[in-house]
Amino acid sequence: MFARLSPPERPVSFFFEGREIVAEEGSMLAASLLAAGVTTFRQTAVSGAPRGPYCMMGVCFECLVTVDGRSNQQACMVRVAPGMRVERQSGAAAP
Repeated sequence: MFARLSPPERPVSFFFEGREIVAEEGSMLAASLLAAGVTTFRQTAVSGAPRGPYCMMGVCFECLVTVDGRSNQQACMVRVAPGMRVERQSGAAAP
């Protein structure tokens, strides 16, 4: 599926649902999660169907996650930061 071509030159750690993930400093969150094997970022509100990144440029909103307690963050538009805490989101959370 998705894999890193080389180890990060400037590694930073963040947490996805309690799991520590090492990524390249400054990389986009969606790309880092995909490289770590995470393909489901959220579930739809009505059916609970799994959703993940689609466009990777901030247009589709399929990659919504909660970052450091803030819901509705587009993972493809958020850069990885050391120690950030990321959770899956169910539907579109209230702002």
